[in-house]
Parts: sequence; structure tokens; C-alpha cells
Amino acid sequence: MPKPNSKKRVNISAPANAPPRRTRSMGPKQQSLATFTPDNYSDDEDDKFFHEDAQNGKASSEDASSSSQPGAGWSNGQVPPQFTPTMTLHPYTRSGRLALYNHHRRWINFQSSWSRIGAGSTEMDAVHSKSSSGETTMTGCLIEEGKTVRALVAQLCECFYKAGWATGTGGGVSIRVGGPKENRPYRIFVAPSGVQKEDMVGDDVFELDMERNVVVPPRTPNMRQSACTPLWYVVYKHVPSAKCVIHTHSMHAQLATLLDPTEKSSVLRVTHLEMLKGVGNHSYDSILEIPIIDNRPSEDLLAEQLEEAILKYPKCNAVLVRRHGMYVWGDSWEQAKAQCESFDYLCEAAVKMKGMGLESGLVPKSGTYREEGEEECRMDAEDTGEEKKEDSASPPAKRQKVAPAFNAAGATNNDADLVCSGTIIPLVPRDSKILLLDIEGTTTSISFVKDVLFPYVLANFDKYLNGMESQDLVQLQDALDADLVALGASHPSNVQVAKTKSTLNTAKGFITCYVRALMAHDVKATGLKSLQGKMWKAGYASGELVGHLYSDFTPMLQWCKSNDVKVCIYSSGSIAAQKLLFGHTSEGDITSYFGGHFDTTSGSKRESASYGTIAKALGVSPKDVIFVTDLEAEIHAAKEAGMTAVMAVRPGNAPLSADTKNEFPVIRSLLQLCGAD
Repeated sequence: MPKPNSKKRVNISAPANAPPRRTRSMGPKQQSLATFTPDNYSDDEDDKFFHEDAQNGKASSEDASSSSQPGAGWSNGQVPPQFTPTMTLHPYTRSGRLALYNHHRRWINFQSSWSRIGAGSTEMDAVHSKSSSGETTMTGCLIEEGKTVRALVAQLCECFYKAGWATGTGGGVSIRVGGPKENRPYRIFVAPSGVQKEDMVGDDVFELDMERNVVVPPRTPNMRQSACTPLWYVVYKHVPSAKCVIHTHSMHAQLATLLDPTEKSSVLRVTHLEMLKGVGNHSYDSILEIPIIDNRPSEDLLAEQLEEAILKYPKCNAVLVRRHGMYVWGDSWEQAKAQCESFDYLCEAAVKMKGMGLESGLVPKSGTYREEGEEECRMDAEDTGEEKKEDSASPPAKRQKVAPAFNAAGATNNDADLVCSGTIIPLVPRDSKILLLDIEGTTTSISFVKDVLFPYVLANFDKYLNGMESQDLVQLQDALDADLVALGASHPSNVQVAKTKSTLNTAKGFITCYVRALMAHDVKATGLKSLQGKMWKAGYASGELVGHLYSDFTPMLQWCKSNDVKVCIYSSGSIAAQKLLFGHTSEGDITSYFGGHFDTTSGSKRESASYGTIAKALGVSPKDVIFVTDLEAEIHAAKEAGMTAVMAVRPGNAPLSADTKNEFPVIRSLLQLCGAD
């Protein structure tokens, strides 16, 4: 008789055709992972499950029959029966985590060791240009190598999606292995196009040869090669050491290409940032020049521009594409990834520095350690106009001679103006509750006016005149006549008009002659400004013109609004032109932030009486107003009227005299005015 409460042991036999199973301990302790080996293989069942085809040297009939079915053989989040509970739980137990983080790297790899940046270098080296990669361990099993690299491409794409570099199916990765050093042809693995990068699998990846022939197509049907493929091959052609190319749609990279409001700059310059060490071939005090190429309707059309940029800037391992993103490469996938992260960091830094009124491409006057006496010698050399001689044993100082032409029509060296003066910067609302701001060189780059707005008028002037009524033409001619009379006969504009006036016999002819003469000498007259304002209105309405703002301006306006500080504009441009610019900016319509607009109808900006007129219109005393401009004549006139005058210094603005820097507060960001009750 069986004992009460006894449990009968039941033996469940496996089916006769079932494969032999390896037994595992089901005891209370978690079984640790197999010991790490240099070739990254283990004897776990998951390795056996995924790699048994490669080890047998043949594909299973099941794989062959399901190759045309998307998703066949994929787990899709389910745990296959080959994975035991012990295996799947190991990341969640203490012993499992110890094994995972002590022996098993998170990245899939196909080399015998982890790649580090700086082959043959010491930790004291300032410049790193190579990576110390292990040799591949899979040359004897090409199927295994292919599976591994495909999986790595998918893993990288998922990583870049999470970083915000590959959203909306954008971006991609290419990796090449093999080559002459391994006495075999190159194998090029490329990500597909139009696939959610966070959901990619190795079955989606193409394998090509160096002639761009498809060697092994993806197992997933209906895949298309990435549109980046021709560009990856440009890099492989001209950078023989490149083993990986990454393309991102990083927001930081895209915005960095727009720091130049004219969008004509060919490089982004960055210097004196620690992360310069991470991009290869550069150190902290190097001046990195990242080439910028213009975007095209389709990616393959960029190949010629990319090739030209690589040849022109061989030290840089990246190229920016305006309003698009960035291409980065390295001599291993690890180096390419690390450099891509570093380039993205530098692009973000350049954009945020711009918002602080700083230029990423300028060598700072301070903030970098110098030996005692070095700074004094440097300042003495600058005062005497002599260049400091460098010790032959030390590297030459890397100093940028001119500011990059980002914020002005030309590259002007006003580095010295960025040094803080000994004067006290007024603060709002403590010292005043009214700010009066100039536009050009203060809220908006000079280059936007000189290189965008003025050329627009000249290019569209004839078309605009042809659409005017006869009465309007007569009124315009009278207004321009008045501008010229006010200048005096000896003014260069009148001298220019006098040379051709006798040959003119129509209103359109006179007007054209007057406008070109006045604009050629940058005359700021009421009649001309009215005409320009009307023409710009059409350009803004069509979207052909978009007003530029320094990135610190809108945050300053928001701060002033929340602290009851009235912000007004005083510009030589007409009030209508001012409202057009601020009503059609890259940040939308910001006209609601302003408490008043003034132009030359209030008087010349170089005359002190004009500032008294504006203060009276605002209902305050001049001493209750802070005026900010970039021109010395204006700042002296405002001070004479009794206003608190502040000089705005933007890289590329006209250099200041020593007297002005000593007499007036100097700011490089409008946010420096904000901060006290």
C-alpha cells in the first residue's frame, strides 16, 4: 500500500526523434556563464542554436524554404525552447550580472579584442589618429563572419536610433572586413533603405564587393540598398584605412551647418574643446575644420561634393551636409562610432556656444592654462605689434588670424573686442526697464543685411519698377531726389549720379541710377529705406526671405517679457522693414515682444537729439533707457543724450577703438543684460 500523501514520480519520455538535450542544474544557485574566451565564442545553447548551420558548413533546408518569408526564423520577442530559464534569467540575478559585466561585452564583435583609439600611443599623447583593433577570428568561417557583421550593423543602427541620429528610417552604417592585409577580398556590409532602424535585423543587410556588386542579398525580400551606398564607397576609395562609415541625421549636426546665416560657409571651425581629441588627428588646441557641402535632392548626387571635401580636408574624418546631417568614418567600427559621438558633441557645443554669443572657431583669450609669465609676454607682444617667437622645441601656437565669416560680410579680426572690459555691464530690470536695440550686428548678423537683403533688392529691382504705376514712380523719384539733396553735392553718391544723369530721360532710368548710387555707398536715407522695405515685404511674403536672429535674442526677449522689461527697436531700416524682418524669422513671428519701433524719421542715429526724441516718445528720461548697438558713432551719440550705452560685439563686427572699449560696457550676448531685480 502506498504511504498517505506520497507523490508518484512520473517519467515523461522525449519523442524518439527528439535531439539529445544537455542537462543543466536546476538547483537554487544561478549557473554562471561560460568563461570568456578571446574569440568571443561560448558553448551556450544560444550560440549552438544560432550558429549550428555555420559549424556544419551548410544551410538547413528549413532556412532555405523560409528565406522568402519575412520574419521566418526570427524570435519577434518570444523565447525559443532552446533557451533555458537559466540562460534567459542571467542578466537579472546577481551572479548572472557579475558574469555578464565581467566577461561579456554588450557589443557584438568579430575581432579578437576590443578596439581602442590610439594605436601605439601613450595616455600622454595629445593626438590620436588610429585605433588598436584586434585581428578577425572568423576568416576560417565566412558564413559566421557574415552573420556577425550583419548583426553588428543592426545593433549599431538601433543604437543610433536611440541617440536620435536615425529616426524616420534615416541614417545608416556600412562596415567592411577583409582586404589585402588578410589576403582576401573586401566584404562590404551596408544597411538597407526605408527600414525602421530600431527594428533592423541582420537578415535586412546587404553584402557587396568593392565594385558594388551584390554578393549576398538580404534574406528579407524587397529590400533596397541605402541611398548612402555611393557615398560610402567614395570614403572607402579615398580613405584606404576606413573600415566603417556612419551617416547620421543628427539635429546637432544639421543646426551646426546653419550657424552661418548666409549658408555659404564651407567649413565649421571648432577649437579649444577637450572632445577634439576624440575626432582623430586633432588635439585640444587644434583648430578643427569640418567641411560643409550643400544638400542635393537625392543622396547619391552628393558623391562628387563629398569626394572634393575629403581630398581638400584629409585630416578631418567627417563631412557635414547642410540642412541634412553628417558622414563620419574610422579605421574600425569602434573608432568610427567614437568619432561620430565626438563630432556630434562638438556640433552641439558650437550651436550652444552661439546661443551664448561665443564663437566655437575662435581661440579664447583666457580659460586655458599658461605658464607663469607666458600671458604677460603674449600681451607685450600684442601691444608692440610683434609676434612672440616660439621655442623650437614646442609646437607653434595655433591661433586663428581672422574670425570665420559667419556673422559679417567679410572675415574681420575683432578677437580682441571679445575680452571683457573693466566697465560694469548694466542689468535689467535693476538699472532700467527699457531696452533700446539696434538690429544689424546686435540682434541680427550684418551679413544677413549685406549679403541677403541688399542683393535681393538689386536682383529684383527692375521687375519691381515694371509693376509700379506712373504716379508711384513720380513719388519714388521725388523721395530719392530728397535723399540725394540731403547728402550734399560732394557726397560720393551724388558724384556717381552726376556722371550718368545727363544720359537719362525716363523716371525709371533716374530711379535706377539713384538707387544703385545710394546702395553702393551704404546710404541710410528715408526714401531709399521705404523702397527697400516695400520690396522686402514681397520677398518675406513669398518665403524667399527669412529673417535671421542671433540665437540669444529670443531667450532674451522671453526673459524681458517675464520681468516686465520693455524692448524697443531703433534702426536705420524703416519701421515697416523692421516689422517684416521680425515677423518672418527662422523662429516665427516675434513682433509681439516689442514695445516700440523707431527709424530715421526720429532723426539720425549719429545725432544725440534723436535719442532725446525717442525717450520723449517713450515717456521717460533718457537716463532710464539702455541702448545697445555695434557702432561707435551711435553709442557716443546715445551717451551724449544721457542714455546708458552698451557696445554689442559679435564676431565679424567692425573692431572697436581702445577708447570705446575703456569707456563703454562690452557684451557678446544680449543675455548678459538679464539678471537683477
